[in-house]
Amino acid sequence: MILVIESVAPVFLLIVLGYALRRKHFLSEGFWEGADRLTYFVLFPALILHTLTGADLVNLSISGMALALASPVLLVAITLSLVRAKFRPWGHDGPAYTSLFQGAIRPNTFMGLAAAASLYGEAGLALAAVAVVVLTPMVNLLSASALARHASKEHTVAKDQVLLIATNPLILASLVGVILNLSGIDLPTFAAPLFDTLGRGALTLGLLSVGAGLFPMAARSDGGSSLSTLIFSCATKLVLLPLLTATFLHLFAVQGITAAVAILFAALPTSATAYVMARQLGGDHTLMARIITIETLAATCTLPACLILLP
Repeated sequence: MILVIESVAPVFLLIVLGYALRRKHFLSEGFWEGADRLTYFVLFPALILHTLTGADLVNLSISGMALALASPVLLVAITLSLVRAKFRPWGHDGPAYTSLFQGAIRPNTFMGLAAAASLYGEAGLALAAVAVVVLTPMVNLLSASALARHASKEHTVAKDQVLLIATNPLILASLVGVILNLSGIDLPTFAAPLFDTLGRGALTLGLLSVGAGLFPMAARSDGGSSLSTLIFSCATKLVLLPLLTATFLHLFAVQGITAAVAILFAALPTSATAYVMARQLGGDHTLMARIITIETLAATCTLPACLILLP
């Protein structure tokens, strides 16, 4: 238990530092935009590619892990859709529903990659990259579908979302890494140390960016349906989804570090990407900001608890 807390604590402390640096205007606003782009398009892809090419994927129960990660997300998404269609809870506000939907299924992959590396080293990072491949296309397609159907604005998003997923640098790096790994092809001699050096900066800068992207004022709920939506979304993402994932891991006989990383990704708070998508596609971006902030704060307690109790 102490080891888990000690390993996860630096992850959240870096997030707090990122928030403090931005709030105090220690760095210019332009820095954070550039840091996000550098981390997303260069540093994390380099880290994933370098890690996956040298990982022992054959002995990591990847297929069972993939099923155990995907099944609960699909189950929650389908349940939310059916409940919305039949009973229309949380009022009749479609944009608010889309924020709840994203908050219930979308993980913060930057935090997941960093926590997996901190807790489980190279093997954990390799498994985290596999989780990115499994979850990122799924949650983007599900979120885009919910926004297209329930958001206040009319958008034709299917083609754009498929293009975004197909060109997602984290997914591309993960797929290339898996292909190189399974084919037995090594990175060129000059490339391996280059990617290793680039990847070393990914975890620190990525977590600082997560903190800088929090919305502290948005954490203040305006009461009523907004408060119930906040509670429901947080409980679903941070408690129910990890419990369902643990159940499926047991059903598929996935154990050890593979199960632990799957639980980690299931228990992650929602990514700031959800805010961007809500703002662009007509969702309730104010409520989305609240959900992201509250989930990130709550995860300081729920994430270590899940890692200690569920694997």
